[in-house]
Amino acid sequence: MTEILFYTDAADRLEVAARLCGKAYSQGRKLRVYAAEAALLERLDGMLWQMSPTGFLPHCSLRDPWAAETPVVLDLAPEHQGPADVLLNLHAEPPPFFGRFERLLEIVSRDGGDREAARERFRFYRARGYALQTHSLAEDR
Repeated sequence: MTEILFYTDAADRLEVAARLCGKAYSQGRKLRVYAAEAALLERLDGMLWQMSPTGFLPHCSLRDPWAAETPVVLDLAPEHQGPADVLLNLHAEPPPFFGRFERLLEIVSRDGGDREAARERFRFYRARGYALQTHSLAEDR
């Protein structure tokens, strides 16, 4: 069953997303980032190019011919057929394909609307019997 982790009280969701992408990459995991807005993924794309002074995190779109070999895949597509290791959800709704993944990461910002959408996702997963973990980022302030 998919392990679901909520990272709460994030000052900047994309900064946390970039850090989680880096962590998954350093652990040798294949990570898919799912979002509803292309502009959000474009901003994350730029951040991943600047992750370290000497390089970037290898990433591409799901439609890219190299997607199967690339450790971080960013896309809006509401499906996923490739490797299913870690899914990072930046969408307001639960991803329709999250059950294929070993781990699902949810980032919750301090914004009231984002927190309410996250509460709905939390209730959705809990009602389906998934074990949920939360990690507060409040100490990162």
